[in-house]
Amino acid sequence: MTILKRLFGLVLWCSIVFLEKSFAQTAHSNAYDPVEYVNPLMGTASKPSLSNGNTYPAIALPWGMNFWTPQTGKMGNGWIYTYDADKIRGFKQTHQPSPWMKDYGQFSLMPVTGKLKINEDERASWFSHKSEIVRPYYYCVYLADYDVTTEIAPTERAACFRFTFPQTDSAYMVIDAFDSGSYIKIIPEQQTIIGYTTKNSGGVPDNFRNYFIIRFDKKFAFNTVWSDGKTVDKKLELEGNHVGAIIGFKTSPGEKIQAQVASSFISHSQARINLNEIGSDSFETIKQKARASWNKELSRIHVEGGTTDQFRTFYSCLYRSLLFPRKFYEIDANGKIVHYSPYNGKTEAGYMFTDTGFWDTFRALFPFLNLMYPSLNAKIQEGLVNAYKEGGWLPEWASPGLRNIMIGSNSASIVAEAWLKGCRGYDINTLYEALLKNAEHEGPLTAVGRKGAAYYNQLGYVPCDVGIKESAARTLEYAYDDFAIYQLAKALKRPQAEINRFAERCRNYRNLFDPSTGLMRGKKEDGTFQSPFNPFKWGDSFTEGNSWHYTWSVFHDVQGLINLMGGKTQFIARLDSVFSLPPVFDESYYKSVIHEIREMQIANMGQYAHGNQPIQHMIYLYNYAGAPWKAQYWIRETMNRMYLPTPDGYCGDEDNGQTSAWYVFSAMGFYPVCPALGQYVMGAPLFKKMILSLENGKQVVINAALNGPENRYVRSVTCNGQPHTKTWFSHQQLMQGAVINFTMSPVPYKNRRLLPADLPFSLSLEVSDPVK
Repeated sequence: MTILKRLFGLVLWCSIVFLEKSFAQTAHSNAYDPVEYVNPLMGTASKPSLSNGNTYPAIALPWGMNFWTPQTGKMGNGWIYTYDADKIRGFKQTHQPSPWMKDYGQFSLMPVTGKLKINEDERASWFSHKSEIVRPYYYCVYLADYDVTTEIAPTERAACFRFTFPQTDSAYMVIDAFDSGSYIKIIPEQQTIIGYTTKNSGGVPDNFRNYFIIRFDKKFAFNTVWSDGKTVDKKLELEGNHVGAIIGFKTSPGEKIQAQVASSFISHSQARINLNEIGSDSFETIKQKARASWNKELSRIHVEGGTTDQFRTFYSCLYRSLLFPRKFYEIDANGKIVHYSPYNGKTEAGYMFTDTGFWDTFRALFPFLNLMYPSLNAKIQEGLVNAYKEGGWLPEWASPGLRNIMIGSNSASIVAEAWLKGCRGYDINTLYEALLKNAEHEGPLTAVGRKGAAYYNQLGYVPCDVGIKESAARTLEYAYDDFAIYQLAKALKRPQAEINRFAERCRNYRNLFDPSTGLMRGKKEDGTFQSPFNPFKWGDSFTEGNSWHYTWSVFHDVQGLINLMGGKTQFIARLDSVFSLPPVFDESYYKSVIHEIREMQIANMGQYAHGNQPIQHMIYLYNYAGAPWKAQYWIRETMNRMYLPTPDGYCGDEDNGQTSAWYVFSAMGFYPVCPALGQYVMGAPLFKKMILSLENGKQVVINAALNGPENRYVRSVTCNGQPHTKTWFSHQQLMQGAVINFTMSPVPYKNRRLLPADLPFSLSLEVSDPVK
């Protein structure tokens, strides 16, 4: 018996070892097939009162002009798809950047069988996540009420649908062009439907239309148009408030019907040209091409030595980092790049990108593009040139044109960073002209140009008592934006007086520091501080945050902030307080608990509100005060606790790649605290190995062989075989290719002596141009 037990134990042990090795090999192999790690449902378990990402599954190509998604929410509802929903109303072409911005250029298809149903509530079908396959390149779901399986595979401006029907003489397809003005036409002899939708949420000229074409591979046995939920007999063409089409088929058991769909913001003829992206390719070919497109981009960053959940979280975040800003341009019959201008309503030559809010994405998403996709960002910059020429202003939140939301003139950071980090091939002088215009003037909307520009330029801050909301936040962001302009002005060899003007303005953050509280505080026009003052009050002088969040918004002069706080010891204590304070709040300005407040409250990280952007860089500031081990601790805590590859996987709005890009950078082991500089402040890598394949053919290899759950601290670093004592890496250093070795430890290394040159750049320490 003992021998048998031992033999059984040996067999069991060998089996476990074999399985572990097999799993490890599979995980390693899948790292080269990273799209299979992506969970597009990450962040979809959200609602207006609590965001776990506020995402929807985007079935699309990287930066694709058109996305597709199953629609569980009602028409016009910003929450297109929520994980806890149990019915699908249709399969929707969407351009929605977030539920708060809502959608434009939208229409849907919905297969039904049996009794014909048009209304979105009546036609909705039960579904289960157990019968749903969700990949960036492919979507499949079983519609239980109709015994129909729907599949989608995308291209950049088109998509291929495959519907598997049961045996029935009552198989229908409901095409919904949505309300607020739409058009539909059935062309039976071509097995085609064309139409347009005008439904949007703002930011478009009066002539805005999204023209679509849908071509089926089976003749129609039935067809009709409908208006406001009722069929209109003996007509094949209709225009109205809310129109659509219905086509019918007789199907055999398991019969597959395919539909090719494309759209254009220019014309129906251009939509037909866009349909050529599919051509004669089969559904499976389109699916595999889309899969290859995602793997091409995702494989630019190869990771090894982590858990499956870490792999899934990383590549899901990378997927979100490769969606926005979306391409808003098309390729005409002559092969030329053209776009419908959301600024003047004309068809113009050249690139255009949209659906990004610079208040969010200047922080990490655009630095990520400058590191990994500089040629794409050069095209984005060209698109900004076109936006300025066509609309007279740079967008701060484009969807698809100017939208009146958020603060700052952070286009300055977007433009300056790209040029300073080497992007070329566009008209930088026109963009610089646009930045100067922004810096001196208010725009046509509160969120365009600089609200309060005259006050800011005269007083050095935006007063809190002159009817301008979020005055302190504006002041702090304008000061950083002025630093970005200052850096760009030097690079462009602008007149010295102009350079000096921005060199002085970028120090304006000092005007809001209150020595009595050690925090940033609103200030009145007469120079006195706002009173009463509650540092836990959200809104008012700040934007979606409080003073504890915005005090750290001095990206370009952290040493200056350290000096204001009385030195490094006091600065570190202040940073520590963010995590040790209870998550109390004052919501009186908003008159209700907004979701950003609730997300901070339930995170159990004190006043640290990672679910919103203003404080996301804060952890890295420990490096400036000589306590990098504290940054290493809280970075890993945030990654472990605030990100999961699940439907509730984010800790707030994902926001067009920004919150995801924070994770991607932090997994690398560094972060762009001040994007308009060529520096990345050090943290601690997440994986044992990461390889960045840069566009120029170079590689950045990041090794941390001893990395693991217990070993989160950095003992020492080498770069290209040489000791690296700095707490930052330069952009130039990385772009030349580098092998970075992190020696990890289970205990913090507190005895490291940091020289001034080891610390990241701060304006207060500037004696020459910062490292580029």
